[in-house]
Amino acid sequence: MKNLLLQIFTWWNGQTLGTRFFTWRFGKKVGEDELGNIYYEGSMSSYGLPRRWVVFKGYADASAIPPGWHGWMHHRTDVAPSQEDYKPREWEKLHQPNLTGTAGAYRPKGSLAASGERARVTGDYDAWTPGS
Repeated sequence: MKNLLLQIFTWWNGQTLGTRFFTWRFGKKVGEDELGNIYYEGSMSSYGLPRRWVVFKGYADASAIPPGWHGWMHHRTDVAPSQEDYKPREWEKLHQPNLTGTAGAYRPKGSLAASGERARVTGDYDAWTPGS
């Protein structure tokens, strides 16, 4: 019952009922990534390319799409990572969730949300004043 209510009233948590129906009707499962997100491909869009979408596991966070799947989603490659032996390059980083608005957000020293006091301005900076 809880999942049904979440699908009816939220769009940020998994899929909505509309997405579930569209996926059931037109979607062909292409693969799944290591985070549990499931990727689909369907009928042609108005641009003549196949429509591609992802159903996120948990909260919808576009940054949670790994680099290989990102290229496939944006039609940079026609071969999905699940259909080839895709290996991420050494410079590709693992997903880190966006922590903005949480206790883990970056708060530099001197910001209003952090404790401490900002360092005094040195001589290499002059504050702007009107009329100068």
